[in-house]
Amino acid sequence: MAEEKIYMLNALWFKPGDGARKYREYLKAAAPFLREAGGRMHSALYAPQSALIGEFDADLVFFVEYPSRAAFKQMAQDPGYLAQALPLREAAIRKSLLIECSAKAAGA
Repeated sequence: MAEEKIYMLNALWFKPGDGARKYREYLKAAAPFLREAGGRMHSALYAPQSALIGEFDADLVFFVEYPSRAAFKQMAQDPGYLAQALPLREAAIRKSLLIECSAKAAGA
């Protein structure tokens, strides 16, 4: 049985100063590795305005679609990604959440 698509919810908090700019550099550097793994941006980049319930103050949220969990791992472990893109991400982000989601509704 083939693995199902996964959707990674990214919530990011930038480092002060040029964290947002460095993250844009990361997105450009990571794009070829994302495509090679069969992934794609699934949503626009969103700047949260306010949390209506609970506490949440991320600078940026978005979804990335991967054909499978294995495809995500392939990208995350790619030597080129680790050398070229990951250092830019680490320079940009002070805190992050990466949540694997499925397209199925809860309880379905």
